Amino acid sequence: MSTRKRITEISKRFRGFLPVVVDVETGGFNAETDALLEVAAVPIIIGSSGRLEPAGTLSCHVEPFPGAILDPKSLEFTGIDPYHPFRFAKPEKDALQFIFDPIHVLLKKHTCTRAILVGHNPFFDIGFIKAAVERTKIKKNPFHSFSTFDTATLGGLAFGQTVLARAAMEAGIAWNNDDAHSAVYDAERTAELFCFIVNRWDDFSRMQTKGPDY
Repeated sequence: MSTRKRITEISKRFRGFLPVVVDVETGGFNAETDALLEVAAVPIIIGSSGRLEPAGTLSCHVEPFPGAILDPKSLEFTGIDPYHPFRFAKPEKDALQFIFDPIHVLLKKHTCTRAILVGHNPFFDIGFIKAAVERTKIKKNPFHSFSTFDTATLGGLAFGQTVLARAAMEAGIAWNNDDAHSAVYDAERTAELFCFIVNRWDDFSRMQTKGPDY
C-alpha cells in the first residue's frame, strides 16, 4: 500500500501556489466606488516542523482614492477615521506595492508561480484588491485573478461553523471581539485557522495511509 509522504515545500503542497491570507477594511461594499482603507496579508509557508505556518504579517493603511465613497455605516462598524493623521496611510498604489513587493520575493524564494488569496468569504477581499490594481494600473499583481481559498467553507467543513470568530474558537484560537474588524487582526486569525485546518487534514491523511501506529 502506498503511503503519503510529508510535503516540505509550499510550492508542491498547493500546485505551485503560495497561499497568502488577505483581509481588507473598506468604506463600503462596492469595490468599484468605495474606498479601500486597510490591507493586511499573511503569507503561509511550510516551517521547519513540516507544518503550515504564517510567515509574518504585511499591513498598510490606505488613503481613500480621489472620489471614493465612504459609507458612514461602514466607518462606524470598523471604527476607522480615514483622515486621522496618525494612520500614516499611503496612497493606494504605494500601499499595494508595499504589500505586493514582499510577496513577489517569497514567490521567487519558494519557486511558486502565483499567490492564491486565502480569505474568509474571499470574494469581497479579492474584489477590492483587483479594483485597486485596475485603478492604479499596477502591472504585476501576484495573486491569481479568480482562484481563492475560503476559510468560511473550510470552517463549515471542519467544525460546522462559517462565522470566523466561531470557527476560530472551535479550533482553540483565542478571539477578542474588541480587536476584530481590523485588517491585521482578522488576517492573522484567519491565517491561524487556515493552517490549523490544513495541518489537521494532512495529519489525518498520513495516519490513514500509515495506520494507527503513525
